Amino acid sequence: MARAHARVADARRDFHHKLSTKLMRENQAVSMESLNVKGLARTRLAKSVYDAGWSSFVTMLDYKATRYGRTLTKVDRAFPSSQVCSACGHRDGPKPVHIRAWICNACGTRHDRDHNAGQNIEHEGRRIRAAQQAVPPTPGPGALARQRTR
Repeated sequence: MARAHARVADARRDFHHKLSTKLMRENQAVSMESLNVKGLARTRLAKSVYDAGWSSFVTMLDYKATRYGRTLTKVDRAFPSSQVCSACGHRDGPKPVHIRAWICNACGTRHDRDHNAGQNIEHEGRRIRAAQQAVPPTPGPGALARQRTR
């Protein structure tokens, strides 16, 4: 039984390494939603959440982004990615999980819930990166000491 569990864990780890490497090599920037894994694990999805190994996958993405000089942007989990129309920006409000497709009340665009959320996360990630680049980096403690000696 232990060997079977070890084989599954090795296969999962191998898949995570291959997918995270592929994502970071093929993309300059990756945006993702920061999920509350501990909170999801308290629901009836617990077995699925733990089986997926989401936390270890995110950790791999993080260090591989640094290794390959890429940008990993984490969008806050409070961002309403599945409630906002990606076409017009209208916030339609919360929907039950069983609703997989919806039509925007403002513009009439039909959305697949997951595809729409992905587009909104991508857009929010770009906005966050632009805001981070607009802010000048803060000088380190050595810069203040150099200014005083001049």
